[in-house]
Formats: sequence, structure tokens, C-alpha cells
Amino acid sequence: MVTGAGAAAAVPDAALVARAAAAAVVDPELPSVTIGELGILRDVLLDGTGAVEVTVTPTYSGCPAMDVIRADVRTALRAAGFDRVTVGTVLAPAWTTDWISPAGRDKLAAAGIAPPEPVAATTGPVPVALSVPCPRCGCARTRELSRFGATACKALWRCLDCAEPFERVKAL
Repeated sequence: MVTGAGAAAAVPDAALVARAAAAAVVDPELPSVTIGELGILRDVLLDGTGAVEVTVTPTYSGCPAMDVIRADVRTALRAAGFDRVTVGTVLAPAWTTDWISPAGRDKLAAAGIAPPEPVAATTGPVPVALSVPCPRCGCARTRELSRFGATACKALWRCLDCAEPFERVKAL
């Protein structure tokens, strides 16, 4: 870290480096996307002493991947030259699939995982899809096999045309 007269000028660059390092951490349950693209990276703050404080929000409050994500964020920031790193978790406001970036949605689809449609700000219950386009062939003739996939944030679907099973990130 830069100290002395050059420190103030270096802080914006250092803050950008810290944010980029944290945002590039790959989600362990959805390895095709980063935590930045998934929208669970909430904030990255760099104080005047060079300490970094990162805030993340889990996709749901019981997400078992959060311990790995926190450790991976600390590792990524230390590799980027930041020795003092803390990673905190906030639950409010709750994560929503609307926070997944367009690039993240594209990467999920390319990995064979159907991304959720944006929910936007609704005042009622989250709609449940009756059909989801197959991420492999694009067919809309699909059927939900199980409300729960390999992780609690995904559901298991099957395409009725190509017969391939696929997961879909649940809209929240």
C-alpha cells in the first residue's frame, strides 16, 4: 500500500482493485458466475489505513456456501495485496435474483442453468414459472421435476423436446 503524500491519490485506485478482486470470486455452488455477477457482493470499503471491509448477502439465509465465499474473498484480497480484510454478512435487504447481472444470466444459461426472469419490485408473491426455456435447446416445453435441485436456490427441470434435465435458479 502507498503511504505518505501519495496515499490519498492511490486510495481510489486501491479501492477499485479491492472491489475487482472481491467481485471476481467465483460462487462455489454456481461456478460459472462470480459473486459480483450473482449480486451477492454488496460493498467493498477501503479505509485510510488500507484495511478492507467487504459485505456480502447470501442468496438465502441458510446458504452453506457463505463460509467458502468469505474465505475465498479474503484469499483474493490478500493475493491482491490487502493484508487486513474482514468479510461481513448482511441479510437485509434480502438478496433477490434481480441482482444477477445480465452477464451473470448469460453465463448461467451458457453453463446449462436456466437463469430466472427478473422479478422486479412486486408487492405480491413471487410468481412461479409453469414453463422455463431449456438452456440447451431453447424449447419452452419443459417441466419442473423437483422444487429443489443440487442446492436450495435451484430447482430441477426437464426439457420435453431434448429430454435433458437442467437446473434453474429460483426467482426470489
